Amino acid sequence: MTGGRKTITAVVLWLVFAFAVWNVIFDRILVLAGRRYVHDAALLFRTSHRYLRIDDVMRPAVGHAVRVASVSAGAIVVVAMVAIGLAADRDARRRRRESSSG
Repeated sequence: MTGGRKTITAVVLWLVFAFAVWNVIFDRILVLAGRRYVHDAALLFRTSHRYLRIDDVMRPAVGHAVRVASVSAGAIVVVAMVAIGLAADRDARRRRRESSSG
């Protein structure tokens, strides 16, 4: 595998990983918000016979989930791209040394 193909493969794999992390974090935050809504709605109805609107709980949760998931995935992408760039530079220097000495 050539150096360029290795770099492209590494970039694609890290982007796929970041996408998977984004989805897991987003989903987990929404699941927890849904559970919190069910608990709070039942408690409110039991104590005051009023209903809690799902929009009051889930709308802020969606925004929070997007922010947290995006920051997490963005951090993965930034760190991965820097590491890939450093590794590609090091590999290119090593190849130049080998070609000039051999």
